[in-house]
Amino acid sequence: MIVGIIDYGSGNIRSVHKSFEKAASVLSLPIQVRIVNYADQLNNVDKIVLPGQGAFSDCMKNLKSKKNMINLLNKKVINEKKEFLGICVGMQLLARESSEHGYCEGLSWLNGKVKKMEPLNKNMKIPHMGWNSIFYKENHSLFKNIKKEEDFYFVHSYEFVSSEKENILASTTYGKKLVAAVGKGNIVGTQFHPEKSQKAGMQFIKNFIEWKA
Repeated sequence: MIVGIIDYGSGNIRSVHKSFEKAASVLSLPIQVRIVNYADQLNNVDKIVLPGQGAFSDCMKNLKSKKNMINLLNKKVINEKKEFLGICVGMQLLARESSEHGYCEGLSWLNGKVKKMEPLNKNMKIPHMGWNSIFYKENHSLFKNIKKEEDFYFVHSYEFVSSEKENILASTTYGKKLVAAVGKGNIVGTQFHPEKSQKAGMQFIKNFIEWKA
């Protein structure tokens, strides 16, 4: 099995790559973790990871700048149903649109939009940064061996608003209920950073590697 992590200049590639290699090393499976720099390399991977940090519009622009990357992503993920994980802004790019730095279209793989988080009181700081408990759908294999209300690490100023509640796999509370993870079929995304979430994050990464959608 080959896990491909897309490097498009918008994610903490080193940290994500290292975490996936560590998770793969403890699984009794022949697993390679590779960095994907060019679209054609997607033809050689079994699972796809899209990290993301920064502004939605910048990340989308960088992804589009990779020749044929979006076309091949659509082919591999939508048509061929390869398992896909988007992390942080990589998750937000699954939406139809974002209002960050003006209107910007996303990949439109999930029905939803990304909007700025608004502080509900003077003590609520934006960005939402730090450890928060998540409440996940039971019986989903991506949360296997993760305790209920486990803490994961978040850093974000914008939130994913899902138009379809059935696509919300996990939520967290920061002033109000927020989407922590989304999923539909072979596509999953996390607002939290599994690569920064220590033991629980490592278990989530292991679960993704073993996941059969």
